[in-house]
Amino acid sequence: MRLNSLPRFFRFSIVGCAGYGVDVAALYVAIYGLGAGLYWGRLFSYLCASSSTWYMNRLITFADLRSDKFVREWLKFVLLNGVGGVVNYIAYTIYLHYGFSSAAMPAVAVALGSLSGLGVNYILSRKLVFRGSREKCSKAKGGEI
Repeated sequence: MRLNSLPRFFRFSIVGCAGYGVDVAALYVAIYGLGAGLYWGRLFSYLCASSSTWYMNRLITFADLRSDKFVREWLKFVLLNGVGGVVNYIAYTIYLHYGFSSAAMPAVAVALGSLSGLGVNYILSRKLVFRGSREKCSKAKGGEI
């Protein structure tokens, strides 16, 4: 089975899983390598994860709808997915405040935050970021939720 034959939301979710890996790795680099702490490190990891998921979504999820305006599309993705990022960050901070303290705590908090923002980010990405040209949109077929 080819990845591009899967429903768009499922591809978005797969990209999100890869983005989760980038997010956690960047968070641990920020915390332990840069001394940024749990909260400021999250800003760094969000920018890394958001940029990587934009690129992967451009290639995998929304290849038929991507824009030729590379930088503008990236900026829209990062800013609009910031709405889901706020939902994500709220879930992250709630878990950090009420969760059990362990070395895995930041990774678990990122996972909960990512799941919290998934639907919001998909809708904003599909409707406002990866719209393609009018011609591309009229030709887009199936695989959408």
